[in-house]
Amino acid sequence: MIKTSQLQADTAVFSMTVGAGDYYLGKVSAGQTFRILDLEGNQAADTLFYSAANPSERYSATDTIREQGNVYLTAGSILRSNENRAMLEIVADTCGRHDTLGGACATESNTVRYDLEKRCMHACRDSWMLAIAEKPEYGLSKRDISHNINFFMNVPVTEAGGLSFADGISAPGKYVELKALMDIYVLISNCPQLNNPCNAYNPTPIEYLVWNA
Repeated sequence: MIKTSQLQADTAVFSMTVGAGDYYLGKVSAGQTFRILDLEGNQAADTLFYSAANPSERYSATDTIREQGNVYLTAGSILRSNENRAMLEIVADTCGRHDTLGGACATESNTVRYDLEKRCMHACRDSWMLAIAEKPEYGLSKRDISHNINFFMNVPVTEAGGLSFADGISAPGKYVELKALMDIYVLISNCPQLNNPCNAYNPTPIEYLVWNA
């Protein structure tokens, strides 16, 4: 569902550009709203969420899909934790839908999907691990890497029940906004994938902005 935002970038309390293949880890307090902006179009922002009070409570694709009865995320979707608590609400979305089934790229999936020679190429799971290593104060470790959301990525479900990676449906300036319903950590990998035609083999930057309640 397309829903635009009334928030203006010049009133944000925090903003940063996350370069192609780069990453971000930070805290959002309950009541704050943040926006992930696709600056150049069809870039995937692989994102994980954790309860700041107890990071073992984290975003759950299973609970979210079950409760909303839809495999896609868009405006109005409530993102739920593995304790089936509401973590965030998507309050604005100009892309239309986002994937929570396709998972994140890794050296292993680069090998299986593309070629053995692609194994050494950087991947989203590497980015998450770098972010965690650089900010140990968040108390996250490798075992905390689980279900993620692929904002802006188009992963249709086939008639046979499988997944396919299709051309993106985003465009320059498209965004998604989420309101935190609890204090959360946000962990983003701005996907470095060079082998997938969805982004025309060209990873591009995103912008991350935060507003107070």
